Amino acid sequence: MQYVDFGKTGVKVSRLGFGCMRLPSYEKDGKTIFDEEKSIAMIQRAFKLGVNYFDTAPGYCDTLSEIILGKGLKGFRDKIYLSTKNPIENASGDDYDKRLETSLKKLDTSYIDFYHFWGISLDAFINTICVPEGPMDRVKKWKEQGVVRHISFSFHDKPGNIAEIIRRGEGVLETVLCQYNLLDRSNEQDIAFAHQQGLGIVVMGPVGGGRLGAPSQAIQNLLPGRVQSSAEVALRFVFTNPHIHIALSGMSSMEMLEENVSIANNTSPLSDAEKAHLESASKENERLAGLYCTGCKYCMPCSQNINIPEVFTLMNYHRVYKITKYAQENYAQIGKVPWRQYENAGACIECGACEVKCPQKLPIREQLKETHKTLAG
Repeated sequence: MQYVDFGKTGVKVSRLGFGCMRLPSYEKDGKTIFDEEKSIAMIQRAFKLGVNYFDTAPGYCDTLSEIILGKGLKGFRDKIYLSTKNPIENASGDDYDKRLETSLKKLDTSYIDFYHFWGISLDAFINTICVPEGPMDRVKKWKEQGVVRHISFSFHDKPGNIAEIIRRGEGVLETVLCQYNLLDRSNEQDIAFAHQQGLGIVVMGPVGGGRLGAPSQAIQNLLPGRVQSSAEVALRFVFTNPHIHIALSGMSSMEMLEENVSIANNTSPLSDAEKAHLESASKENERLAGLYCTGCKYCMPCSQNINIPEVFTLMNYHRVYKITKYAQENYAQIGKVPWRQYENAGACIECGACEVKCPQKLPIREQLKETHKTLAG
């Protein structure tokens, strides 16, 4: 396993992190049952293979993830770095404390190495976290007591706002967790800024929870002859970025764990020629996607609250990268998760206002119909 200095935190972390969001599960009587025995076996195997960064959150796996991870870490808790999160539901410092104490109890630990303000926006950071006797004041007190070792945040807001959160954090924030993979590079500049400021950088979804690992010749062609799977392309892409310390992968099977660890153990860097080819191929895929929609947003806003550019981005996962399942699962999240609070393409009433504003004169109404038919399944 490769290890790197985690920003200015003073610790060394494994390049691969274990994300405990998609632990092994099975269906019974129409319900999802999380397999504690298999999950613990995976956690222990990951540790033996050199993974030393484990990430969870209160809501993962029907609120069971923290409990399962706590059990899985028995015997080597002091040899790993534990990350969890506090959902900032309000500006109350007392409520923040209660949520922290609940996580400590569920994890059965006396301290948390990296404690995140969970999925925050710039607005939440300013108006909910950084208020008198609010979450920021409380986490500083917990850090003074050693219960929280490092203050972190995870991010689902607009590109560019990571940098502003760091600026307003005035040196308090030590690590950041954000989305980044070969299909979504929107946070790339923010990641470079965070690295420059000395933060530890963790990226979520490097393999899309395994979905980007689905067989796709379009993805494997990004590094022809060098890789054995789509998952390898996805992880190698992330590891090639010098500003990223940890690729945090949500893994749901022992096979997925073994493959990801094998990729992370590969110390052979990509050659300059391979990096150039990867960049060129990525840009060509972006060009192909642009034939469908450039993302200029001139069509917005939509009277029916359809985020047209985002919907077409999901369609391009199917059209350009041939990862239809990944596209369909993300499409199904529309309206159900905080970062996709808009309507899907099925809400279109065919008013045509978007087409009038589109500089490419795209047949948006027809494309929305095609998108919904393909991705709604």
